[in-house]
Amino acid sequence: MSNAITDADFEAQVLKSDIPVLVDFWAPWCGPCKSMIPILDELGTEYEGKVKVVKMNVDESTEAPGKFGVMSIPTFIIFKGGEAVATFVGAKSKEDMKAELDAVSG
Repeated sequence: MSNAITDADFEAQVLKSDIPVLVDFWAPWCGPCKSMIPILDELGTEYEGKVKVVKMNVDESTEAPGKFGVMSIPTFIIFKGGEAVATFVGAKSKEDMKAELDAVSG
């Protein structure tokens, strides 16, 4: 799967990234989160060099999810230039995810 991040490296990996970052806020017990893994793997490969795809376990890291208002999972937030530019909640189709990524990576 894509890169796992924690609160400790959130700033370096996400906020200071030179390219947009899709953060998947998830937990291992979340069924819809697990259903997104193959899609996120594919997107990570397809957008390599254009968008970074990372995941944050909300059970292990609580600071960033709290700061960005993550109330349910999966929640996806796209960051660009250190700012949250798009947020969507729940399992999405690959096409929906690509549309969101294309809007910020183009």
